[in-house]
Amino acid sequence: MELIPVILSGGVGSRLWPVSREAHPKPFMTLPDGQNLIQKTFLRAAALEGVSEILTVTNKELLFKTEDEYRNVAKSGPAQAFILEPFGRNTAAAVAMAALQLKDAHGPEAFMLVLAADHLIQNEVAFSEAVAKAVRLAANGWLVTFGIKPQYPETGFGYIEAGEPIPSESGLKVARFVEKPDLTTAQSYVAAGNYFWNSGMFCFQVGAVLEELAKHAPDVLSAAAESISLSRQTKGDAYRCLNLDAESFAKVPDISVDYALMERSDKVATVPCDIGWSDIGSWNAVSELTSADANGNRFEGEVLSHGARNNYVNSEERLTALVGVQDLLVIDTADALMIAHKDHAQDVKHIVTQLKKSGHTLHQLHQTVHRPWGTYTTLENGERFKIKRIVVKPKASLSLQMHHHRSEHWIVVSGMAIVVNDDQELMLNTNESTFIRAGHQHRLTNPGVIDLVLIEVQSGDYLGEDDIVRFEDVYGRAGEQ
Repeated sequence: MELIPVILSGGVGSRLWPVSREAHPKPFMTLPDGQNLIQKTFLRAAALEGVSEILTVTNKELLFKTEDEYRNVAKSGPAQAFILEPFGRNTAAAVAMAALQLKDAHGPEAFMLVLAADHLIQNEVAFSEAVAKAVRLAANGWLVTFGIKPQYPETGFGYIEAGEPIPSESGLKVARFVEKPDLTTAQSYVAAGNYFWNSGMFCFQVGAVLEELAKHAPDVLSAAAESISLSRQTKGDAYRCLNLDAESFAKVPDISVDYALMERSDKVATVPCDIGWSDIGSWNAVSELTSADANGNRFEGEVLSHGARNNYVNSEERLTALVGVQDLLVIDTADALMIAHKDHAQDVKHIVTQLKKSGHTLHQLHQTVHRPWGTYTTLENGERFKIKRIVVKPKASLSLQMHHHRSEHWIVVSGMAIVVNDDQELMLNTNESTFIRAGHQHRLTNPGVIDLVLIEVQSGDYLGEDDIVRFEDVYGRAGEQ
């Protein structure tokens, strides 16, 4: 048996702003134990029996960040493969692309386990047992969902109504999928005993899911196949990467796999399970991961309180003080502060909508931005100047590039730099600097074995990140802005 976990990493997690943003979405949020959700998903998948490869479907801008996160928790393990989306296109497209890729790489008899990158599962033994049951069902042609036994009448999840047991199998036929209910309906579902939360996790045999897609969602499948045929693929001994063609990918119907396939097929089964599952869908859910003090407060970071009860504070950057308040969510980052009543945790997404409408970048970027070669942190941003702290990973290199409207002054703080500055190549050590005029081609490389840290002072009429022309790039970004 060959099992290929497929990790879908496409959600933004707008209800978890200001920590979750487009360039640093929910799967990359660090939890109290020091790991983030995508790392936990990767490790959970890699530990399963029969796993020879892990396929991740994600935005192309997050490839190198995802690879870094995997590398930080596992120096070795299963082969890795990626499907890179130019933009989000919902889960039916992702599942179809993954199934087509796995058929070519592993054959129709392989099994695919579809997992969300941003879910938390705390009972991994029970999870492994549920996967084994799902694989047995999938081997007999069933499209398998994982139904979570409801702990309370949740109105924020969809539900699965389970029907009769499947003979000789440890699963149930799915009678129907139901949308997020109101409270009264959710209470009746919990009381009935045969309704389960729809986890959004699936298990299929590759050939079976392709047959069902051809039957119930042929437009999705054909458009996905067309896009793959027009896309660029890189292959190695233990690595595959499919960079999807944007124009053809835009023609794949924007629909969830639930609507496109699961609700239409008559071969859908569910494995009821109690695995300590949470979709970490709001700050209330995040707060439950931290122990409460005697007053019901849960704190991450340095917090002082007096007469405060039942609050959650996440403030890693600076001291936070609470006086006489209760039932608040206080999320403090380097460049944004969010305060909400716990009863309105789901409404944080409306702030993100306002930021997008106003053109504000705080829905997209943090003060520290990750790049394939390292990070940059904006320290100050004035009318005609910007100051950044740049960290370049060992042996990494920025692209050979040019700016039309700004000049740059680089000062090395620690480490060693090789700098191409127009027709010169310089070696800079700590406390040395160089000045790069607007219009000059330049490149920064770290030849050492420790991080290169430097301060960049930009000056000019326009300091936007889109003022960049790349001529050469080891990360395949040449020609992009």
